[in-house]
Amino acid sequence: MIVDLRSDTVTKPTPAMREAMAAAEVGDDVYAEDPTVNALQAEVAALFGHEAALFAPTGSMANQIAIQLVVPRADELLCDADAHVVNYEVGAAAAIGGVSTRTWPARGADLDPDEIAAMIRPDGYHAVTTRAIAVEQTHNRAGGAVLPLATLERLRSVADDAGLALHCDGARIWHAHVADGVPLATYGRLFDTLSVCLSKGLGAPVGSLVVGSAEKIEKARWIRKRMGGGMRQVGVLAAAGQYALRHHIARLADDHARAARLASALAPFGVVDVEAVRTNLVPLDLTKSPVDALALGAAARDAGVLVSVMGPHSARLVTHLDVDDAGIDRAIEVLTRVLS
Repeated sequence: MIVDLRSDTVTKPTPAMREAMAAAEVGDDVYAEDPTVNALQAEVAALFGHEAALFAPTGSMANQIAIQLVVPRADELLCDADAHVVNYEVGAAAAIGGVSTRTWPARGADLDPDEIAAMIRPDGYHAVTTRAIAVEQTHNRAGGAVLPLATLERLRSVADDAGLALHCDGARIWHAHVADGVPLATYGRLFDTLSVCLSKGLGAPVGSLVVGSAEKIEKARWIRKRMGGGMRQVGVLAAAGQYALRHHIARLADDHARAARLASALAPFGVVDVEAVRTNLVPLDLTKSPVDALALGAAARDAGVLVSVMGPHSARLVTHLDVDDAGIDRAIEVLTRVLS
């Protein structure tokens, strides 16, 4: 048995999801005529209390569309130094959107709106003008940390005072919703644009959506086409997203519980902060362990457990739809043996 804890992107469609995909009604989405895509977009927009949404093939494309919506070329986006939009999207903000980025020190959920306020540059001679702020919910590099609602509300006030837009990279916002009980519409009202992913914890095979006003999403459709994201009979993929929204959000609590079990089992080795594991990501700090990340990854792989090696002394475990309790038992058995 292979237990794949590298990422929640490795999930495969369930049999029921495949049935929904096979039965999907389709049309040409470039003409906005795919009824399943249109229904998915309307459903996601309503969940977040916005006017409209646009289906995109990837989370990176959805993020970059949203950034282009809120930051004109040669102007500036503020985000943290570990943000996905500047670390894992191969320079797209600059290369495609002509967007300049500046970062605050990465501290995950310990975000300080006052620090960000002090970074904002108004229009001025020789200075790049700040136009938007981006945050990540949940935060990937911070081990699935959840940004508190009160912090986001303060950040919204900072953005409003400076006349800036606020974007949310909400790839795993569903996990924050389940962990803290914050309604999706409450998150939605705080942001001018959001990108939300269907192909991680929700288990769809592909797809993310850009969420915003009707005016922004009309423009987003043009940007998506320019980036090569215009799709045709894509309702077969949108149907997977519809199924995921209706059946796979509440069950994220199971992934959180399994991540907590993993963290508790590995805590005696001094490699994880149990209290910091709030969602489905378990970061391992191997600085004080006699086993480094490469050795851990290789030994675990040999025993049928796959983990992500993030650095010389850091690794990551991610629980998801395709790892059940038996898989967690196996992972605990293997990882405790390796760490011993």
